[in-house]
Amino acid sequence: MRINEEIRVREIRLVGSDSQQLGVVPIKEGLRIAVEQGLDLVEVAPQAKPPVCRIMDYGKHKYEQSKRDRDARKKQKVINIKELKLRPKIEEHDFQVKVKNAQRFLLDGDKVKVTLMFPNSE
Repeated sequence: MRINEEIRVREIRLVGSDSQQLGVVPIKEGLRIAVEQGLDLVEVAPQAKPPVCRIMDYGKHKYEQSKRDRDARKKQKVINIKELKLRPKIEEHDFQVKVKNAQRFLLDGDKVKVTLMFPNSE
């Protein structure tokens, strides 16, 4: 995002600090209004014609954005894939142990991949 004097266009569509549309104004007029309010002029939609700029406290906006990003990262759940390998001639007890492990993995929120391994017969 470009702010204040970094914005290099003649005219901008200005949005006030209270989200009120102030219309299309010259960049100098937008900067003047922002300075009068003690805030920054921030380019929020540079691809628009003319670019959309908003009057806001850029430091506060940047802090809130980083806070939202941190919260989003905290809420992400990492899903692991656990693999169980079975052979056709598995004993009953061994099979029950594998089933119990698979249930535990599923309850922990992991995915379970079951692989049947057949002996090579050449």
